[in-house]
Amino acid sequence: MLFNIGPGEFLGLAIIAMILVGPERLPKVAVEAAKILKKLRDLAHVATVELKENLGPGFENLEPQDLHPKTFIKKQLADLMEDKPVTTPKNLQARIDPDLL
Repeated sequence: MLFNIGPGEFLGLAIIAMILVGPERLPKVAVEAAKILKKLRDLAHVATVELKENLGPGFENLEPQDLHPKTFIKKQLADLMEDKPVTTPKNLQARIDPDLL
């Protein structure tokens, strides 16, 4: 369903729109609303593509639901919290004094 609107609510919205706009102007308003929705959808698509490009490598396979800020942060934190062995670069290993630990 579109925006979780059921058939009853959709019919109610159509009747309210016909009362507010009038039956003679309703087709023009519907066409304008469709044009606005298409522009918004195109804008969202362009924004998604640009975001994927700007995030850099490793983020090419993101889905639109992955770009929701809450989902995105949860995924990144989960990746960071995975148990990965920590490796110390060779140039830092020489500087660490085991007696100080």
